[in-house]
Amino acid sequence: MTRKTLKVALLQETDHGSRDANLDAIEAGLRKAAAAGVELVLLQELHNGPYFCQHESVDVFDLAETIPGPGTDRIGTLAEELKLVVVASIFEKRATGLYHNTAVVFDRSREIAGKYRKMHIPDDPAFYEKFYFTPGDIGFEPIRTSVGKLGVLVCWDQWYPEAARLMALAGADLLFYPTAIGWDPNDNDPEKARQREAWITVQRGHAVANGLPLLSCNRTGYEADPTNVGSGIQFWGSSFVAGPQGEFLAQASTDAAELLICEVDMERSEHVRRIWPFLRDRRIDAYGDLTKRFRD
Repeated sequence: MTRKTLKVALLQETDHGSRDANLDAIEAGLRKAAAAGVELVLLQELHNGPYFCQHESVDVFDLAETIPGPGTDRIGTLAEELKLVVVASIFEKRATGLYHNTAVVFDRSREIAGKYRKMHIPDDPAFYEKFYFTPGDIGFEPIRTSVGKLGVLVCWDQWYPEAARLMALAGADLLFYPTAIGWDPNDNDPEKARQREAWITVQRGHAVANGLPLLSCNRTGYEADPTNVGSGIQFWGSSFVAGPQGEFLAQASTDAAELLICEVDMERSEHVRRIWPFLRDRRIDAYGDLTKRFRD
């Protein structure tokens, strides 16, 4: 990397009720970011609609889009017009009966610079993603752009140090996590605090362990369970940017849509990795058991 700083933005949003309404909000956010001199914008997970994985329904597959398709076309057109690098998140229809949770990167052009298919797929109450998404098959490969090599991962991936490490080992300059995570409204306040802090802490740990800046963009607002069986999800926002020592560079609120803008020092990773040479001291000769499910 030769660039010294990078002005970035995270667009933390609510669901506005339809794909067109959500894309209108995204367009407004991208235009505001461009006017502020931002070069790169990270959007939240599955931003074109609600977080539909609270229940299992075959009808939901109608929401999936091809890549390229109408959703990516609109964002790509804006990326080109506004000269932005944009990290988007799409419910991808790859083929009939084959769907992915896919991040798509545009590099100041309507052409797709690269994509990443979510590798770790949860299956928990209100997060029934295994019903909808096939695990990714692209691997952990950073996407080359005009602002650097982007290590793009998605939501549940953020709990796995292996994913961040493999992106770092492949030369990523920054780590990205479009996200949809929140509270069960029935949980008490101490439990809510523990969950949110764990989510923040583990990602800051990835920044530290790999000496890289990290951007995490979450949605916000309450979304009801369409079946009225569950209690819905209160997405906790809290989008943030961390530096290569885990330091907060910017933080969003828990409960409001906002455009979070900050400057990232792209030279700090070089300095941090010199004083904390974790990659140098890794014992790659002793890590073979990491490929096992569990050591019985």
